[in-house]
Amino acid sequence: MMGRDESGPIRVLLVDDEQAIRDCLVAYLDDVGFDAMACGSAEDARDLMRVESFQVCIVDLRLPGLGGEELILWAHKHFPEQRYIIHTGAIAFTLSDDLKAIGMKLEHVFLKPVIRLVHLTACIKELAYTPEAQRPSSKFSASDRH
Repeated sequence: MMGRDESGPIRVLLVDDEQAIRDCLVAYLDDVGFDAMACGSAEDARDLMRVESFQVCIVDLRLPGLGGEELILWAHKHFPEQRYIIHTGAIAFTLSDDLKAIGMKLEHVFLKPVIRLVHLTACIKELAYTPEAQRPSSKFSASDRH
């Protein structure tokens, strides 16, 4: 995982266009011992991923410009060791075949607002310490992934 020192904090990137959500979640993640950073767009996230390493990215789906799903698929292609959590306000959200193909599961989707942040914390730790928790599906070939 990008040479991360196992004794150091888990590095988390939060991508959300709502400043209040970014501020609150980053403060919470820092308080519980993660090394959290945030940005407000997929384009900013791509720039940040090129210079910083993250174990887990928490991504809103509805972002200005490039959407959250497109960001996750791009990031998976360029940084396959990163893991992803979707943070969305879309109540009727279902995982696309493309997201399933990279190993995303319903337990990696959190609806806004997250009331029980302990569940989000547990998911971050699981994905960071157990990379196989989000393993690409073998039923999709590499050519099926974008």
